[in-house]
Formats: sequence, C-alpha cells, structure tokens
Amino acid sequence: MTAPATTSAPLQLVLGEEELLVERAVRAALDQARQEDATAELTKVRVSDLTPPGLAELVSPSLFSEGRVIVLEGAQDIGQELADAVLAYAKMPADGVVLVVVHTGGGRSKAAKSLPAALRKAGAQVTECPKITRPADRESFVRNEVRQAGGKIDPAGVAALIDAVGSDLRELAAAASQLVADSGGRVDEEAVRRYHRGRADVTGFAVAEKAVAGERGAALEAMRWALQIGVAHVLIADALADAVRTIARVSAAGRGNPNQMAGELGMPPWKIRKAQGQSRGWTQAGLAEAMAVVARVNAEVKGQAADPAYALERAVLELAAARDKR
Repeated sequence: MTAPATTSAPLQLVLGEEELLVERAVRAALDQARQEDATAELTKVRVSDLTPPGLAELVSPSLFSEGRVIVLEGAQDIGQELADAVLAYAKMPADGVVLVVVHTGGGRSKAAKSLPAALRKAGAQVTECPKITRPADRESFVRNEVRQAGGKIDPAGVAALIDAVGSDLRELAAAASQLVADSGGRVDEEAVRRYHRGRADVTGFAVAEKAVAGERGAALEAMRWALQIGVAHVLIADALADAVRTIARVSAAGRGNPNQMAGELGMPPWKIRKAQGQSRGWTQAGLAEAMAVVARVNAEVKGQAADPAYALERAVLELAAARDKR
C-alpha cells in the first residue's frame, strides 16, 4: 500500500481488493480532510445506487463551505454515464470536497475497466491496496505493521506470528500492535509463542491441524471452543481448506528441502516443513476426498447450510476419516 499524502488531494483513487487496506485508505482520506477542517463529514455511496444528478448534488459547493469526503464504493460496477460524470467533475473539483473512488481494479463494462487509468490521467492520488495472497507479501505486511507500531521483529518472529494467528490481516495487525506494546518493541519467536500460547489453541488453524492429523475428539473440542469465543464459521472453514490444500500441494511436489521448495510452491519453508510432516498417513484417495469436503463446507458456511456449526462438525469428522482412507 502506497503512503498517503500529508494533505488532502481533492481526487483520490483507492485501487485493489484487500478490504483492510481499502478501509485504511478511506480512513486516511477522512483524517487528512479533518486535519484541515475538523467538521468535515464523510458520505459513502455505492455507484450502483448513484446517478449523475445525485453525484452533482453530493459534490456541489456547500453554502457554508463545510468540508466533505465523498466515497464512491464499488466503482468496478460503474456505468458509462456516471463514469463520464465523475471524470467531468475531476477536471474541476469543488473546493472543500474530497472525492474518493474505490475500485477493485476489475470490472465488466468498458467504462468500469477504463476508469482507473482515466482517474490517474486526471491527476488522482492513487492508493494501491492489492490482495495479499503470497506468503512473502503477508510476511512483509507483518513486518510493516510491527514497524508502524514502533517495534522490530525478526524473521522467526514473523513466521511464528503467522503460524499462531493465521492469514487474516485484521488479526495479524491487531496482534502485531499488541505484541509491540507487550514486548517493549522487540518481537521475536519467544515473545510470539508466549503471547499466543493460549490463543493459538482456539484458532481455526489449530482446529485444522487436529483434523488433518486425524484427532477427531481434539479437533471437535477445539472447534466448539473456537465458536464459543466468537471465531467466525467461515474462518474455520478457510483454515480447514488451507490445511488440506497445502498438504495436497506439498505431497504432490514430493520430498525435498523446504528451503529449496519454497520458491516453487510459493510458501514459506516453515509451512512446507509442517505440511511434510502432516502428509504422512494421507493417501491420494484420501486427499481427493478431503478436497471435496472442504469445498462443500466452504459453501455451507456461506449460506447453503441451515446450521453452519453442524456443517463444520461433520466436515471435521469427515476429514479425520479421509485421512484413514486407503
């Protein structure tokens, strides 16, 4: 994510699909505006709910010159008429108004696809918020979070934090900030393990570890406790899917040095090493069955199942059974 400017740009483009980074970029735009006008108001509207006259009303000069931040969300769904109106406004932005266009970078229509480039050409301040999927990018995110919190973290500490918390950026950001505060600024593997010793046992990833190890009772216990303390159904399902897919990929790659395999598989060595251990006892037939299970439960917890907790329980039992499949 590129650094925001120190003063409010009247036209801003927040580009990308990483929700946390998008939210931060919008918040930064509001904070910047309020540094210049403490009464600046925030208005969010989806482009699908907006018309050109509606846009004109939102950005029209205020009688009392109050500052405003107008956020157009979902600009990847914009139509030609509204896109033309946005670009026409961009040529002569109103005083005291900050227009923030939020766009994933995709889009179906020609107008939607071409809007980011047109806004760049119009001089928009651009904040890139790309989806963080690669392990290296996630590790970089953690290091940056610790740095922004005023601390330092070593590579082992980064790996331990991701191992304990998982891939959810919000949780990683919150944990990084808390660890810096608790450790006096220097975060290492020992500090992470000490802080997360209790918490790691109830994350979706801990549930997944026990499930793929065939530990039915322990997996169910961890899952029920995780749900009880508020871990979302979808996060547990995602963790189950990540564990199974990782084992399948590492198993298919064959035995090897995790450090040498990291580049080929796009995973950190510690994750490959763990998956190599977990893959023992799994057959190709069992992994194929497990892949079907995690695909199904992912859909179930997103609305297809009447009882997502039961769907997760069934998936955990089926994964443990799949591990025994010969």
